[in-house]
Formats: sequence, C-alpha cells, structure tokens
Amino acid sequence: MDRVAAVIVDIVRSRELHDRAGAQAAVLEAFVRAERDAAPLRPLGATVGDEFQGVYVDLAAALRVTTLAALILPDGIEVRAGIGLGEVVDVDGDISDGSAWWRAREAIDEAHRREDAGQAAVRAWCVGASGDDAIMASAVLLLRDHVLSRMKSRERRIAAGLIEGRTQAQLAAVESISQAAVSQAAHRSGAIALREALEAVGGAPR
Repeated sequence: MDRVAAVIVDIVRSRELHDRAGAQAAVLEAFVRAERDAAPLRPLGATVGDEFQGVYVDLAAALRVTTLAALILPDGIEVRAGIGLGEVVDVDGDISDGSAWWRAREAIDEAHRREDAGQAAVRAWCVGASGDDAIMASAVLLLRDHVLSRMKSRERRIAAGLIEGRTQAQLAAVESISQAAVSQAAHRSGAIALREALEAVGGAPR
C-alpha cells in the first residue's frame, strides 16, 4: 500500500488505571465509531500491551479518526497517537512493515518526548517524507490537543456529534438543552473551529 497513513496508539498512563481491560475495550469501541465513515484500510486493533495499530487511506482520514476517537473516549481515558505517512508492505498474514510504520513509531516517540518535556497537552504527532504535509499536520495536532484538553464532557460530546455530521438541533435533543445552548457551547469550546479545521484538510464531511 503506497502513500497511506499508519497510526500507532497507546493509552496514556495505562499503568495507573484500575481497569486496564475496560480501558482497552473503551479505546476499541471509540475507534469503531470514529472509523464508521473513514473506510479504514486496516481498522485499529490491539497489538501488544496497551498499544493499537491501524492504517488509513490518507492523512486527512487519520486526523479525523484520531480526533473523533479522542472526543468519544470516556472521562479518565486518554490516548496518544503517532501518525506515519508512507508505504505499508504486507510481510506475512497480519504482519506488515514499511516506511509508514517506522514514521508512526517515530511520531509517537516524539509525542512521548514532548509530554516528558512538560508539554502536557501533546497527544499526537505526525512524521512523513518531504512534501507529505507532516509539519502542517503536527501543527494542527498541537492546536487540536490544546483545545481538547480544555473541553468539558458535554462539549466533547457536542464536538464529536458535529464532526460526525449531526445538526445542532439533533444534539440539543440528545443533551436535553436548547439549540442556542448547543451553539454557545460549540463556539465557546472550540468545537466549531475544530470541525472546520478537519474540513479544511478534507477530514470531515461538509
């Protein structure tokens, strides 16, 4: 597979969680929902320990899926993601190799390094070859993580719904609040800007 986006995900501070199995299940459920309209080349699946891997058709799909999954996850569970742009080569059965995987590993290591250096909001990074827009993607991810780190639970649900294409009226009915309250929360929290940023890179339906 040429020019795809490989994604490596791990659970933030997984050793501190009381229910590791429950957290693993929650991550997989969040990605199943996030991948619903993404047509993943390889849906995210568990590998070893607290790590998961998936392959998406392009950078835009990887950005949308990882953002949506982060919003969907229940309170107390966070994930870190490394996005690698390049090729994926099937080796044997479910085993694959290629530049996209090497870069995804480099990307998640960089996200770890930045967190360890005190950039607490960093939850994702992107690495690619020259001309792959990886620097732009990492800049978008830095801003995204800053916005997400300040969202309250309801604001995250509203943001997820907007990215999935639901109307403010539909979200108001689900949340049992007025449409005006949904609109205020969406603008105040940055959910509208987040949706528009994903649309700008082709990662969400218009």
